Amino acid sequence: MLHNQPRVIGTETEFGISCPENPAVSPILTSTAAVMSYADALGLGARRTRWDYEPESPLRDARGFDLRRYAMNHAPVLEPNAMGAANIILRNGARFYVDHAHPEYSSPEVTDALSAVIWDKAGEIIMHRAARAATQAGIGQDQEHWDLKTYKNNVDGKGASYGTHENYLYRRDTDMATIEQGLIPFFVTRQIMTGAGRVGLGQQGDTAGFQISQRADYIETKVSLETTLNRGIINTRDEPHSNADEWKRLHVIIGDANLSEYSQFLKVGTTSLVLDAIEAGVDFSDLALESPVDDVYRVSRDLTCTATLRGEDRKTERTAIDIQRIYRDRVIDAADRGVISLSDVEKKVIEVWGEILDDLESDPLSTADRLDWTAKYALLDGFRQRGTGEWDDPRLALIDLQYSDCDPEKGLYYALVRRGKIRTLVDPDDVTAAIDTPPTDTRAWLRGRLVDRFSSEVIAANWDNLIVTPTHPQRIELSSPTAANATATYDITESAKSVDDVTRYLTSSGVCDVTPLPSP
Repeated sequence: MLHNQPRVIGTETEFGISCPENPAVSPILTSTAAVMSYADALGLGARRTRWDYEPESPLRDARGFDLRRYAMNHAPVLEPNAMGAANIILRNGARFYVDHAHPEYSSPEVTDALSAVIWDKAGEIIMHRAARAATQAGIGQDQEHWDLKTYKNNVDGKGASYGTHENYLYRRDTDMATIEQGLIPFFVTRQIMTGAGRVGLGQQGDTAGFQISQRADYIETKVSLETTLNRGIINTRDEPHSNADEWKRLHVIIGDANLSEYSQFLKVGTTSLVLDAIEAGVDFSDLALESPVDDVYRVSRDLTCTATLRGEDRKTERTAIDIQRIYRDRVIDAADRGVISLSDVEKKVIEVWGEILDDLESDPLSTADRLDWTAKYALLDGFRQRGTGEWDDPRLALIDLQYSDCDPEKGLYYALVRRGKIRTLVDPDDVTAAIDTPPTDTRAWLRGRLVDRFSSEVIAANWDNLIVTPTHPQRIELSSPTAANATATYDITESAKSVDDVTRYLTSSGVCDVTPLPSP
């Protein structure tokens, strides 16, 4: 990007959770147990940082209006130990909490696709450790030592879908209509690279078959503010968690939960590059589709990747591969013309993007060593051919679920990696380090290090602020998502004896604003 700041990226994953020994137990109870037990295992417990809801505006629409949820028009007041309200700010700068009836891991802010993979994979380990901690500690009033299972997927097989969301900052002066025009065909078709694969067709999954995307059947309109109903290809939430005069945040809800590092890398990397091109004025209007919502379903159910999608002009016919190639070609052209710049990671994204499209065109199953949906299909189809030969075999749905199991000893994805059947991109040691270490190039550094070193003095946090109580309450403003990085704050975060030392340094250095708050 030819901007003063790199694009800031983050991901959110709501994990599936179940209790095989007591299937009727409330998922809110088990999710709360997982988060609270992990807090205790980290030594945070009652000292954990609460989430500051005051600055949030989830119903502000990027199209220029607000929806109102609260009669008094203020943020909810939640007891931090209440059922369903559990929340931790992790040492790596991430947020781990209960969202509705699911444990959710929201990654720390990063600035490239490879880092997005690393801190996303760290979330899988954190989720498994949290479930194990809950089992060991005991669940509910009777402290039952039930075994909890967690899954990185998007469907429960009973009609419900839970989200895997992506977040990308983009310039405030970029028109929302331009974003919609440029991204709708892209999101409709990128699932051929980023789909997680699913047994069952339709929201209930009651029609036999296999499809590319777990999320596709739950997309119902082109553009929407909602995330749990009437879901849109484009989500219009305007809550930047940064300087609102400079940035908007693209909140993407159409994506699947990926275990494949290649799928995750391409999902985040290609989307960021297309945003670069849109911000640079590259025109994608000729790719507009006649029926984009129907095309989401069409692409998801076309395992050959050869189905054609009709353009808005009702004349042009292109496959999903064709459309993705055009996006890639225009990104490359924009870089060649110097209107966008490419980092080494972005060059790698473009390289892998091209390789995957070529392989999908030649033989989709040739990507089974890199992509989730083809890896899962190859696994399931082999079993199907040895069994009934039908997709309604209930054992196939169990294999589908086991692929997404977060237990590294039982999850089929991890087994395929160990057997060399699925390739990876990142060093496992980097993932292990990311469990407790924040990214160095964003404000997540300061957030994570303060929580690690001074958790009892960090009483509340949001993405763009920290409330600390050294000698008196103060708010550390983090409206710039890259300002309080390790380059700017490493010396003080590692040498400080108290939060007072940190706030004095931040004030004197001008890294970020620190404002006093009224004493409680």
